[in-house]
Amino acid sequence: MPASAPDRYAVIGHPVAHSRSPFIHAAFAAQTGQALVYERVLAPLDGFEATLRAFAAEGGRGCNVTVPFKFEAFRLCARHSERAVLAEAVNTVRFDADGWFGDNTDGVGLLADIVHSAGQPVAGRRVLLVGAGGAAAGVLGPLLEAKPAEVVVANRTVERARQLCERHRRFAQRHGAALAARGLDDPGRGFELVINASASSLEGQAAPVPPRVLAPGALVVDLMYGPAAAGFLRWAESHGARARDGLGMLVEQAAEAFALWRGVRPLTAPVLAALRAQLAAEAAAR
Repeated sequence: MPASAPDRYAVIGHPVAHSRSPFIHAAFAAQTGQALVYERVLAPLDGFEATLRAFAAEGGRGCNVTVPFKFEAFRLCARHSERAVLAEAVNTVRFDADGWFGDNTDGVGLLADIVHSAGQPVAGRRVLLVGAGGAAAGVLGPLLEAKPAEVVVANRTVERARQLCERHRRFAQRHGAALAARGLDDPGRGFELVINASASSLEGQAAPVPPRVLAPGALVVDLMYGPAAAGFLRWAESHGARARDGLGMLVEQAAEAFALWRGVRPLTAPVLAALRAQLAAEAAAR
């Protein structure tokens, strides 16, 4: 009998050509002996639902969802994980026979990278989260669950930050964390962990917040990676902070999605090392 075709997965977004997810999931599949293919699928800005339904109808088993479709993906899923409900955003979809299941692996991936790879504790620390869109919504719940002393959400539009905070208010209280919304011009000062979840790096801005937000020795994380994150990370280092891009988070959240789809958890450290080596080789070749 002929071998069955490998299961299909994809990342769907706009843009999507830059995505490193196919490399990551191919590495996970090789490591764990899973038969699958992972693709990039570009969805029109006004055609995400049609693209998602077409991929599922063509035999797709699941997908990752990237900007700007995470809120729409949440609305299209019949069932959700608790963390997706809290975020009202989905970055991982599993196409189940009894209804699509939506999860959000961004936050747990970020925490794994910050705590285990960067060695930065979150419990008892003051955290500044810059941005209030889909990326920020995905990471705020897991950040609060790690029991920081305080999380400030700073955004260009303060009302949007306030709405995100109000949705997480009870969750923050349950985990003993203070939670506040502020503007980018006056977010506060002396944060030990600063996370850029805004679009500022994509827009070419070096720093969306003033240097006073940084406590001595603060860890600064940009959820972007590669050239897009370079300006913000240089700004952080120039003010004495430790700087980290979002590549570790990308690999960790992918591992969480892979485990949801395949029931096996891959090792992330060798995949992250291979990915950094690939990016370094590409940079050297420019």
